[in-house]
Amino acid sequence: MKIDWVALGSVFGVSLVITVAMVGVFTLGIVGLSRSERAVAQGESAPLAVTGAYACFAACTAVVAYGIYLIVA
Repeated sequence: MKIDWVALGSVFGVSLVITVAMVGVFTLGIVGLSRSERAVAQGESAPLAVTGAYACFAACTAVVAYGIYLIVA
């Protein structure tokens, strides 16, 4: 059995970058919801923060769904 170390390192590198990016996008979603709650507590509205948060969560969902698709296919 021969292990292709370059391919293994490439897969590790890509998965590490995608994981860090997903954590960052998810964090942006949490921050958006936090700003929305803060605005509501002050009697204001923050539709842009909520929309951005939902977009971040949708992007995370899409990446996870694509990863599952790659595993299954």
